[in-house]
Amino acid sequence: MAEIKTKKTDASVVEFIDAFVDTEQKKKDSMELLKLMQDFTGFEPKMWGSTMIGFGSYHYKSDRSAQQGDWPLVGFSPRKAAISLYVYTGSDDHAHLLENLGKFKMGKACLYIKRLSDINQDQLKVIMGETIKFLKEKWG
Repeated sequence: MAEIKTKKTDASVVEFIDAFVDTEQKKKDSMELLKLMQDFTGFEPKMWGSTMIGFGSYHYKSDRSAQQGDWPLVGFSPRKAAISLYVYTGSDDHAHLLENLGKFKMGKACLYIKRLSDINQDQLKVIMGETIKFLKEKWG
């Protein structure tokens, strides 16, 4: 079994944002997301791998393989093309939560936004809350 590469590290989240993020708008949005997610979850932000910022964690075991590991409950990554939001379960039962979110694109395991002002932050909190609830119910 391959080892999971994305693990929690002790790297500085703020230093990562300062060094990695390529525009002032994305830096501003990243700092706002940092505060929003920390305030909402109550968890300190941690770097996961070299480019992902996560809040909280859970331990999962794959239904399809022997793979298992730890993963953040919610998080984001300020990538070059867009900000990746790791806040959504992907469950059909939660699809309705996306209706009032605003302007985003759907990825396989995340939502992509160009800027934080494109989305409804109150709806983002609802989505995060439902995702955290879902993950805690599924994985304990």
